[in-house]
Amino acid sequence: MHELEAIIHAADDAINREDLDAVMDFYTEDATLVVRPGLNATGKTQIRKAFSAIAEHFNHSLHVTQDKLIVVEGGNTALVLGKAEIRAKDPTGPEIFIEREATYVFARSLDGAWLCAVDNSYGTSLLRA
Repeated sequence: MHELEAIIHAADDAINREDLDAVMDFYTEDATLVVRPGLNATGKTQIRKAFSAIAEHFNHSLHVTQDKLIVVEGGNTALVLGKAEIRAKDPTGPEIFIEREATYVFARSLDGAWLCAVDNSYGTSLLRA
């Protein structure tokens, strides 16, 4: 298993627990999160607010996992392709299940840690949006 797989699983766990302090530790200072097609959050302050709003929107029922991850590493940058599985309660009540082919870009920091620079759970479906 590539070390980025463990990092992504740990990030998903922090998201599921709504531990936003821990979630922010996975991002670069100037990272971008695709909140939905056409809406991005850039920087840790905006990303934290976005995760808080997402949790509220789904009545704190969000559960994210990655079924499959492929890591393509080049120097201090890595592209991670994943099958994101999202479960939550729809604001109208019923449980929803969403599968996305996600894309993530990670950068290795000066101390050697991998940090997420681009978090795009929508992957290439943004091309169709």
